[in-house]
Amino acid sequence: MEIRYSADIVRYKTMTNSELRDTFVVSTLWTADEVPLVYSDIDRGVVGSAVPVTKTLTVPTHKDLASDYFAQRREVGVINIGGHGSIKVDGVDYDMENLDSLYIGRESKGIEFSSHDGKNPAKFYFVSYPAHVRYETQHIKKSQANQLHLGANETSNKRTIFQPIHPAILKTCQIVMGFTILDSGNVWNTFPPHTHKRRSEYYMYFDLPEDQRVFHFMGEADNMRPMIMKAGEVALSPIWSMHCGAGTSSYTFIWSMGGENQVFDDMDHISQDDIG
Repeated sequence: MEIRYSADIVRYKTMTNSELRDTFVVSTLWTADEVPLVYSDIDRGVVGSAVPVTKTLTVPTHKDLASDYFAQRREVGVINIGGHGSIKVDGVDYDMENLDSLYIGRESKGIEFSSHDGKNPAKFYFVSYPAHVRYETQHIKKSQANQLHLGANETSNKRTIFQPIHPAILKTCQIVMGFTILDSGNVWNTFPPHTHKRRSEYYMYFDLPEDQRVFHFMGEADNMRPMIMKAGEVALSPIWSMHCGAGTSSYTFIWSMGGENQVFDDMDHISQDDIG
């Protein structure tokens, strides 16, 4: 498990593009038949992936977590961005189709990932935060998620926000997680940008052709810095940083938040006039 330490609001101003990526971008996920993990000091979140091709995969614990098993003191949100698969938690199988989600409660043991067809494997992306209360594991199909339809073609940001792991659907300690699908020909997400000091946020971009990129903007309104993202990469956004992005084509991204407030629209919006 890689340990990732964040830069503060002062240091980021002098960082090169490669230093920004080394600090705020996770590019080590999606290795077949492995479970790579990155632990961030931003709200002590963990991001990981599981792509079971030839075998069932189990989420390991690590010395740095000081736990007997991974979810002993943690909750986990999972979204499948690949083929048909399943997740077994405490001996119970959950059937996971594309863009289905699973909330896994604290004290859940033996989290196992499998694919129905190794030639078209499931691709599980998961985020975990510390949890102080156990809430029950729950499967949420894509069709069961809350949906918000925002933006317009005229502003290149027509999109649908799916909210599966959300207070209106289920109870969690702190994690809120879902995904946003941009309509064809639309490229902007979350614009105008915003911050929220009550929680941090991680963005994982996917459904993006290999030769296309997303320009993820971070920093302060008067000092925005771009990070150029490929499909499958994660942007780690600390509480002081604004966040928004624009792609060279349409795409989908998974957003996940951890912190003290679970209200989705608790945002400090940044006026376009203040962006310098």
